[in-house]
Amino acid sequence: MFIDEAKIHVSAGGGGNGCVAFRREKFVPRGGPSGGDGGRGGDIILTSDPHMNTLLKFRYNPEYRAERGGHGEGSNCHGKDGKDNTVTLPVGTVVYNLTTGEKLWDFDTPGMTVVVAKGGRGGRGNARFATSVNQAPRRAEPGTPGIALDLRLELKLLADVGLVGFPNVGKSTLISRLSAARPRIADYPFTTLAPSLGVVGLGGDRSFVMADIPGLIAGAHEGKGLGIRFLRHVERTRLLLHMVDVAEQSCRDPLDDYNVILNELQSFSPVVAAKPTLVVASRIDAVGDGDRLVRLREFCAEQGLPLQEISSVTGEGLEKLKEAIWTRLEQIPKSKESEAEKSDDLPIDASGH
Repeated sequence: MFIDEAKIHVSAGGGGNGCVAFRREKFVPRGGPSGGDGGRGGDIILTSDPHMNTLLKFRYNPEYRAERGGHGEGSNCHGKDGKDNTVTLPVGTVVYNLTTGEKLWDFDTPGMTVVVAKGGRGGRGNARFATSVNQAPRRAEPGTPGIALDLRLELKLLADVGLVGFPNVGKSTLISRLSAARPRIADYPFTTLAPSLGVVGLGGDRSFVMADIPGLIAGAHEGKGLGIRFLRHVERTRLLLHMVDVAEQSCRDPLDDYNVILNELQSFSPVVAAKPTLVVASRIDAVGDGDRLVRLREFCAEQGLPLQEISSVTGEGLEKLKEAIWTRLEQIPKSKESEAEKSDDLPIDASGH
């Protein structure tokens, strides 16, 4: 099951209390205070794991706590420090403060590690308060509580290429032909209910990651169909493949299809709509005697849009498409893929440390 949103509560461990104790031993005439300090509380640590691809586990386990620090003891014994709790997230997870809505961290690289909630400090024992004028202090400090936060997790898949278009234009079939991904394929709308990732190889060490985004329809930005909730997954892509069905039996006009989807992308985010785009004429094996493909060619030529013509069934144009995608990706600096997001705010420590 693909889950790309979750809410969790994290609570760091509280610090242990300091101890009030006095040393009373035979043959030790000068005992004095011997209360030890409390141990520090454990931290909550988030780290990104490239082997995870969903937030499913957080739906069933939304609370994460770290161990409390042990209390100080006599004979100047320090309390045991609490164990940290390390929570793994999929790469591409964005963490928000649930209360304020503030963006806190963006786990966009594997192995990124952040202390999201610091454990409490252990209290000092009475041995710490001994002075020349107060040689038998009878006070100690309590430990401080750990930081507690309510967080919202939002997963944005990391892919080089994002497939967008109406339902049943051949996005799932294309990614299944180009990669080892096996999304559900059927002849009815909204077959794909969750994004799929596939690695496309071109020989040698050349490869790129492609994301199949569930189909959009007119009014998706108003919640129609599957809405636009999955479009966050194309925010990190460097290139969009806008697929248009040119088959003769299709009941929609290809130019209208292109403009409707472009309008939905603009309603979602002008930054996404402005991404470099390749238009892909799908199902050319069933184009028939109509002028659907001809009109799409003319439209792309007028708009200066690169057009690729393919048939995922026969395989026609697929190798040419892969090379065109690779050539275009080589022209797009990787640093631009999340530039719009990262310019908004940088990661900060919500615990105040």
